[in-house]
Amino acid sequence: MAKPTVNINQTIRAKEVRVVGAESEQLGILPLREALALAESLQLDLVEVSPTAVPPVCRIMDYGKFKYQQAKKQAEAKKKQVQVELKEVKLRPKTDTHDLEFKVKHVRRFLEEGNKAKITVVFRGREITHQELGMAALEKITAELADIGVVEVKQKMEGRSMFMIIAPKVKK
Repeated sequence: MAKPTVNINQTIRAKEVRVVGAESEQLGILPLREALALAESLQLDLVEVSPTAVPPVCRIMDYGKFKYQQAKKQAEAKKKQVQVELKEVKLRPKTDTHDLEFKVKHVRRFLEEGNKAKITVVFRGREITHQELGMAALEKITAELADIGVVEVKQKMEGRSMFMIIAPKVKK
């Protein structure tokens, strides 16, 4: 994605510009040379803020400071973003109850961390004829995690595997 370029000082191409001062006061429509001279006398930059307006709107400001503040705002917004990951737990239709409980603990930890969990039951060989065993395992997991998670994608068959996705419950 290309960043939008802002015209400053000599790169502004309009003959006349509407000028806004350093303290947001309206200075009116001025010829470009006069606006540049005014900005230079204040040791600031003339920045084109609305190039599509007639005449274009330019503001007198410290462009370097402005760019720095914009970068700080973007970094702060990025820091506050939460990245949700999709963690996966695989099991078989004949997985023992103790092992199943162990997998449930892992899924519970993933949900507590705020991540989604994909539980996959892999069928090998003739196990595919007993899909009800995989369905039962997924329903048992759903029941045990009902207090902390909600099923986002119901049980689905995809080739030789059955999966479902559980997301953490939204905290109010």
